[in-house]
Amino acid sequence: VTVESRRGKIALYARVDGNVPIGAVFIPFAYYEAAANMLTNPALDPFGKIPEFKYCAVRLKKGGTPTRLTTYGGGQAKMVTA
Repeated sequence: VTVESRRGKIALYARVDGNVPIGAVFIPFAYYEAAANMLTNPALDPFGKIPEFKYCAVRLKKGGTPTRLTTYGGGQAKMVTA
């Protein structure tokens, strides 16, 4: 599916989960593969520097091609030998 907000859009694989309320979408934002932070507000609390609660309106569209990333941020993976 493609998930789109006013701030951006991402394509990812989806599954139905009975624990998520009807009309709601949950995307774990801790994983670079999902890139959910591209959809939400980047604002920080001015005192604690804690990210704003990850909540925003989105539109779902059928289809889309998930971006295949091999590293955080999509950079090239480096082979390290000892």
